[in-house]
Amino acid sequence: MPVFYVYILQSQIDNSFYIGYTTNLDRRLKEHNSGKSRYTAKKIPWILVYSEKSADKTAAINRERFLKKQRNRKFYCRLIQGDQ
Repeated sequence: MPVFYVYILQSQIDNSFYIGYTTNLDRRLKEHNSGKSRYTAKKIPWILVYSEKSADKTAAINRERFLKKQRNRKFYCRLIQGDQ
């Protein structure tokens, strides 16, 4: 069974965050930084600032949705720092 990760990237251009899920963090980060992802292409370079393993794809999707709904920079910063 593949391992799924929910991740947060931070743009080095404007410090904005991007949240997603994947089975391969290294490959996905390279895709974001090579411009293959439309949404993130204009804010390259990105760095991985947070990731967590999920039990399965459904759990990863649900966690990604939850994080995206927060839309709160302070929440993301606390999560990244380990306070959440």
